[in-house]
Amino acid sequence: MINVTQSSLPPFEEYCDEIKQLWSSHWLTNMGEKHKLLQNQLEQYLKVKHVTLYTNGHLALEGALSVLDLKKGGEVITTPFTFASTTHAIVRSGFVPVFCDIKEADYTIDPEKIESLINENTVAILPVHVYGNLCDVDAIEKIAQKYHLKVLYDAAHAFGVQKNGVGVAGFGDMSMFSFHATKVFNTIEGGAVCFNDDQYIQVMNDMKNFGIRGTESCRYVGGNAKMNEFQASMGICNLRYIDQWIIQRKRVLDRYMDRLSGIKGIKLNTPRKDLKPNYAYFPVVFDGYQYTRDEITEKLQTLNIRARKYFYPLTCDFECYQDRFFYRDNSIPVARHIAERVLTLPIYPELEDSVIDLICDTIMM
Repeated sequence: MINVTQSSLPPFEEYCDEIKQLWSSHWLTNMGEKHKLLQNQLEQYLKVKHVTLYTNGHLALEGALSVLDLKKGGEVITTPFTFASTTHAIVRSGFVPVFCDIKEADYTIDPEKIESLINENTVAILPVHVYGNLCDVDAIEKIAQKYHLKVLYDAAHAFGVQKNGVGVAGFGDMSMFSFHATKVFNTIEGGAVCFNDDQYIQVMNDMKNFGIRGTESCRYVGGNAKMNEFQASMGICNLRYIDQWIIQRKRVLDRYMDRLSGIKGIKLNTPRKDLKPNYAYFPVVFDGYQYTRDEITEKLQTLNIRARKYFYPLTCDFECYQDRFFYRDNSIPVARHIAERVLTLPIYPELEDSVIDLICDTIMM
C-alpha cells in the first residue's frame, strides 16, 4: 500500500537513546526537560520569540482562540477549504465561522473578499496556509489593522516555510502548527502555538494545564493539553533531520512536475519564488482532463495507491453543520470548484522514483 504520506522517523537507536534518561528521572509529562529543550529548539528553527507546545494541533488552536480576548458568539472569518479541525475549533470555542472564498492560484483565503464579510460582530480572521502555500499575510495584516481584528493562522501545513527569510510562525497575532504523524515535522501527535507578544506566555501555558498556576492557584478554566516527554523526544530527534527530509520531498515534487507539467486539463501548484517551501503536499487539479478526479482516484486505488481528495468536502458541507444556525456559508464558488477537482498525490522523503512514475503513468494512461 502506497499512502498519500508516510510518517518520518529518526533511526530507532537514536530515539531509544533520547528517551533513555526518562527511565532515570521518571518525569514523563508536565513540561519536563525534553519538553523545554524542544520548545527552545523550535523557537530557533521557526524564527519566533515564543513557542507553547501542545499535545496536538487541534487543542493548540482551541487554546489560542481562548486567550485572544475575543467576544464570545462573535464571528470569525475563515476558509471552508481546510481540515475539519479549523472550523470545529471555532465552533467549539463559542464563535461563528464565516466562510470566505479562496484564491484559485494557491487555494488560500482571498483577501479581496474578506473585507466585505466584516461587520460589527466580527472578532477575528483565521486564515489557513494550504499545502504549505502562505496566505497573503501582508494584505490580511492591513485589513486586520484597519478593523482592529485579531489574526490567528492555521499553519498546520506550513512548518519551516519562510517568506523572504521571515519565518511563517511570526505572522499575525499567533500561528498554530500541527505536529501530527502525517506532517512534514512530527512529534507522533503534537502541536504548538507560536507568537511574539510576551503577554501570552503565561496564559498559553495555563490553558493547557487546567488553568493551574502554582500549587494553590487556578486562574482559568483550562484543559489538559500538555505534550509529554515521549512526544517531545521524537520531536528533538526529527528536528535533526527536517532539512534533509525537505530536500528529499523536493526531489519527489520535481519528478512529479517533470512528468505532469504541460498536460491539458491538469493544473499543478508551483511554489512561489518569494517562499522557502516545505513541499508538504502535491495537489493536482483535474479540470477538463480526459479523466475526472474521482476516476483517477479509482484507477490509483486498483494499484493500492491511496491519493486523497484533500480538501473534500468543504467543511461548511459537513453533516454536523447542516440545518444549524451558528455559521454563515457565504458565496464560495472557487472553493467549491477546487474541492470537486483536487487530488493530493503521495509525497514523502522515501517515495521511490519508480512509484512516482507508476502514479504518473496511471494518470496519463
